[in-house]
Amino acid sequence: MLENMFDPDSVAVIGASRKEGKVGRAVLENLMQNSDLKIIPINPNSDEILRLRCYPNITAVPGENKADLAIIVVPARMVPDAVNECGMAGVDNIIVISAGFKEAGVEGARLERECISLCDKYGINMIGPNCLGIIDTASGLNASFAANRAFEGNIAMMSQSGAICTVTLDWAERTGVGFSKFISLGNKAVLAENDFLQIFENDDTTAVIAGYLEGVKNGPEFIKIAQRVSRSKPIILVKSGRTSVGSRAVSSHTGTLAGSDAAYNAAFKQGGVLRADSLEEMLDYSRAFSVCPLPEGRNIAIITNAGGLGILTADACYNAGLSIASFEENTVERLREKLPPAANFYNPVDVLGDAGADLYEHALKVVLDDINVNGIIVLVSPQSMTDVSEIAEKVAEKIKGSKKPILCNFAGGSRIAAGEDVLNKHGIPNYSSAERAVASMNALCNYHSIKHKNPEIPAVLNADKEFARNFIDIASSENRRTHGLESMDILKAYDIPVVDSRIANTLPEAIKAAEDMGYPVVMKILSPDISHKTDVGGIRLDLEHADDIERAYNSMMSDVRHYMPDAEITGVQLQKMISGGKEVIIGMDRDPQFGPLLMFGLGGTYVEFLKDVSFAVAPISESEAKHMVSSVKTYPLIAGVRGEEPSDIDSIIATLLKVSQLVTDFPEILEFEINPLMVMPEGQGCVAMDIRFTLNS
Repeated sequence: MLENMFDPDSVAVIGASRKEGKVGRAVLENLMQNSDLKIIPINPNSDEILRLRCYPNITAVPGENKADLAIIVVPARMVPDAVNECGMAGVDNIIVISAGFKEAGVEGARLERECISLCDKYGINMIGPNCLGIIDTASGLNASFAANRAFEGNIAMMSQSGAICTVTLDWAERTGVGFSKFISLGNKAVLAENDFLQIFENDDTTAVIAGYLEGVKNGPEFIKIAQRVSRSKPIILVKSGRTSVGSRAVSSHTGTLAGSDAAYNAAFKQGGVLRADSLEEMLDYSRAFSVCPLPEGRNIAIITNAGGLGILTADACYNAGLSIASFEENTVERLREKLPPAANFYNPVDVLGDAGADLYEHALKVVLDDINVNGIIVLVSPQSMTDVSEIAEKVAEKIKGSKKPILCNFAGGSRIAAGEDVLNKHGIPNYSSAERAVASMNALCNYHSIKHKNPEIPAVLNADKEFARNFIDIASSENRRTHGLESMDILKAYDIPVVDSRIANTLPEAIKAAEDMGYPVVMKILSPDISHKTDVGGIRLDLEHADDIERAYNSMMSDVRHYMPDAEITGVQLQKMISGGKEVIIGMDRDPQFGPLLMFGLGGTYVEFLKDVSFAVAPISESEAKHMVSSVKTYPLIAGVRGEEPSDIDSIIATLLKVSQLVTDFPEILEFEINPLMVMPEGQGCVAMDIRFTLNS
């Protein structure tokens, strides 16, 4: 029945008002922009509003006039009764504009839960509460109290902020940007971003999906839906709150480094979502997608009448990972035919400051024909002889017929306003800086890769889940949340290689364990209270005989008690000394929105200082595991630089996949970390040297 939400025959306004300036009046007036729509005001104190028959409540509306959609604008305390009456009247779709719910405190949260319960009872689709409303330009529906109209277009916009909605609509009215649907999400009590992604996916009038989010309601489902939708339509989202971190205290490196924003970055990437860093950037990208075809590659041509602008744009292309196209010889010769001798015929093409529209037209035509060019950025600076309007008209003609994307930067202020007006008239964006044009071109190129990416299925591996389940049950029964070195056996259940190790509770046991294993060995403190052993003197390396064990044991106990006198010390662990490898870290922190957030990076004691890590939401596929490894800046150190032998990268990828399955299989694991995982030279595998995990209490 959601089609009746956006294309209703009749709409009831519960809380319709006769007074100008009231939300209930503004909603009525906006609805009346559609003369074909039957509008039903609901107000117990009026018989008629704006010459429309008014009813005391929605249950009093005759059955033949039943509303397809109800908009509720009464005070929050009255909203549950209004929702209940909608259910009794058989109304399937409602928009609750009223504020004063969970955003307002405990009582508001209670009212919101009551509304949700009523929607579940009657099967009602609800947008809001605390929202601006919705607009559907194809049906002519303006079920909002927005002051600005929306032009018809192919961009669907959803926003968790009503203010962002009004700002965007005001900007769009000035620039002539059109929308297919415009949704104010509000508190997302019932319908949320996942529902609207699927609505936009199946909407023939929508070609581009844009949104402002402060959070997602169901993270794992969001990734699945976005993966599917993004293969047919670009999804461009700006997520606020980038600097916030989870309120839950964390003890692992992974938890310390992750924060909520890392989870959103990973989820958006895995879902094929283009993340914009600002509202401006989201609108820039959306406009490019609304009018431009996708480029077949990343080779860009630049046409300019100012050398400096061309150089700045070339720099911006390089920084964005775009290539400056090399022209065919024929292209250069054709440019020479009409451009003045002082022009630059190579990329960037400089048509010179006095160039008119005819030279821009010629340069565009010739460069578009070059098979090496995948997209073009046109730069215009306002010289005294520059007719920006005429140039804009010629450029607009080429853009409309082009199979390659062309983006514009008419640079300046009042002198280029006329040209910008021409471009707006044709629905073509003008970017106020070359950097913004380049960023939008890069978004087009990135989406081309997303669109043509084959669907990936997370790896499913064999594991001894029964052993792992028993192990975790026993660990949980010990009434302590954090488990460390003594828990290495859980890795064996998932076929993750572990270093030969023994646990000792006394010095004599430590000496015997070392002699049984064979020297040299490493000694590590065992304590559920100590996360970072190095910080408290809890590790001793290269112990080669019994005297070393005795000195190391006594000094380590002294150091640990000095730094953490209240820590519970259960003994030490002796491990076979491993050398010749590189240390990496594999970790997981369970994110509240998306679940298990995997981390990979160089390991050891400097991981928090370097912060050179990558993230992905589990479960992951093999290609996602490969990307996690290759995307860290220090990857060349693992792959082998300056004659060094490469590390066994395949073993890292295999371990990432096994950890991914482990933390997916057992949601009670809140944090998990192997640090370090010692990676040996290529073909020699890897071995886990240390483990730490935290269970849900």
